[in-house]
Amino acid sequence: MSETQFTPRVFSGIQPSGGLTLGNYLGAIKRFVDMQGDEFETVYCMVDLHAITARFIDPDTLRHNTRELCAGFIAAGIDPQQSILFNQSQVPEHAQLAWIFNCVARMGWMQRMTQFKDKAGKNAQNQSLGLFAYPALMAADILIYHATHVPVGEDQKQHVELTRDIAIKFNHDFGVDFFPVTEPVIEGAATRVMSLRDGSKKMSKSDASDMSRINMTDDADAIAAKIRKARTDPEPLPSELDGLDDRPEARNLVNIYAALAETTPEAVITDHGGQQFSVFKPALADLAVAKLAPISTEMSRLMDDPGEIDRILAHGAEQARAITAPILKRTYEIVGMVGA
Repeated sequence: MSETQFTPRVFSGIQPSGGLTLGNYLGAIKRFVDMQGDEFETVYCMVDLHAITARFIDPDTLRHNTRELCAGFIAAGIDPQQSILFNQSQVPEHAQLAWIFNCVARMGWMQRMTQFKDKAGKNAQNQSLGLFAYPALMAADILIYHATHVPVGEDQKQHVELTRDIAIKFNHDFGVDFFPVTEPVIEGAATRVMSLRDGSKKMSKSDASDMSRINMTDDADAIAAKIRKARTDPEPLPSELDGLDDRPEARNLVNIYAALAETTPEAVITDHGGQQFSVFKPALADLAVAKLAPISTEMSRLMDDPGEIDRILAHGAEQARAITAPILKRTYEIVGMVGA
């Protein structure tokens, strides 16, 4: 069986569950922007089907969140002329391929998914089947585009590994080389941004304290205030990077600075080692305001015209279906669906 040459294509998505944070920006959206260009075709999605796996959201809220996420993508630098930008539910091939993959994936594979265990907790029997099958839908999201690369955070790496397993098993079972074995892209200084109040916890929009996170809708004053009040320890920044071991809050702020400045944590320590946080925090606040406040302002402007956002999403869905429809058709033919 000859090895198929797949078009270099990036796919990734974010749930429109409301409240984009600095963690979403540094851990995902900024990397999406960086991957635009000549090397890859880029496909970015508001995964609204995933957003209902844990619970149904108020319909008006889901629509608002989807538009706000799209606004955040564009304001951060994703160009609808360069990238395909759409919401998942407008491209039915995602769900159709997911059913095929539900029949490829094994129960044992799904039961090993730590994200389900974390989200379900001790109440697993009351969780939706959609939450359990979430990784198979994610595999379909990726492979319906024959995506070769997926920028993800560490918490999604296991799902991309499952995607690879599904592709390999499908190809083996049907004697084809049809789906690519997708590569996860996990890189950057702040692929996992932590809470500003507790450096051992991931920054989250669900945290009860708004001071724990920087929201992408925060204005300049709010951004600066949250950084100034971020939890730290009494020691100055170390002169060597390994001096941040066992100092999670300090490491988090250094990583955030590095990611916003597009440098390395080592370079930040070289420039700021020995400084007290009373000096470092204002420098970080100035940097964050310079980078993030324009995004917040542009998001607000875009949200004033929801009709234009809907037009962008509809156009993106048309572009997406031009890719997904023939891939699904060929999948059905391989499986043996009559009339495919």
